[in-house]
Amino acid sequence: MSLRAKLLNGWLRRVEKPAMARAKDPAALRKRMDMQARVLFHAPRGTQMKWQVLEQGPARVDVLEVVPRTLTSDLVVLYLHGGGFVFGSPPAYSALAGQLARRLGARVMLARYRLAPEHPFPAAFEDARTAWDGLVNSGVAPDRIVIGGDSAGGALTLSLLGQLAVEKASMPAAAFCFSPLTDVTFGGDTFSQNAKAEAVLPAEGAHDMAELYLNGADAQNPQISPLFGSFKGAAPVWITVGDTEILHDDARRMVQVLQRDGVHVTYQEQQDLPHVWPLFHNILPEARQTLDDLASWITQTQARQGES
Repeated sequence: MSLRAKLLNGWLRRVEKPAMARAKDPAALRKRMDMQARVLFHAPRGTQMKWQVLEQGPARVDVLEVVPRTLTSDLVVLYLHGGGFVFGSPPAYSALAGQLARRLGARVMLARYRLAPEHPFPAAFEDARTAWDGLVNSGVAPDRIVIGGDSAGGALTLSLLGQLAVEKASMPAAAFCFSPLTDVTFGGDTFSQNAKAEAVLPAEGAHDMAELYLNGADAQNPQISPLFGSFKGAAPVWITVGDTEILHDDARRMVQVLQRDGVHVTYQEQQDLPHVWPLFHNILPEARQTLDDLASWITQTQARQGES
């Protein structure tokens, strides 16, 4: 573990985690994250960004297209950002997307899905599905798409993958998640065991935030909590999580569910790294290494599929 990671964890635990615990207004959370992202996170030089619209019938979703300076692949990454279903935005994740785009030589599309409490479930899931269908409708073959996300966006990623599997629909090339939320009942042991060690997420506020999204819906619905879904026939999945996160068990139990259903899973567990640490690619060597590992996995997965 690097010195930078230790220093970052200390700052997050002393400053950011208490600030999140005090925050009650989703609008304030959105503003805070967007502001911090502009200051802390930067895409590689030469990265191009522009807004697009993806459509499926009357449904539409805005996506921020992130294009690397050197585009060498027709692969497209559809990324669903985190934020507990109530905050986060494509601009806040555009630097992360730029880093991944550079490593893959491919476009990354950041979907601007609707947020709670203004738009509770199933709005976010519907928008994730619209983004997928719209991307396919635009002419991108499903096997040239990788879907991914972090935290709540990881939930959307895996829920979308599970829905496609249940429908026996065309599969993406692969799916990946950083620190995914997979159980909105918060039934994992580490949700309480790691409450103090967790560097970012205040466990005591998670239920209240979830209620803004659920709005009375059943938290065990697989479109909300993919842990309760079925994944037979799903594409390969790559998951990483830190061992001190409250969502540690969400990732570990999700791996077990995927393996139960015969899905090829690659799982990386890191020591005492903060929730969704790849966001800190400008600061942490571990974040850059994780992005390198993910890009290599995607490239290798593509190569294996091309040989089969």
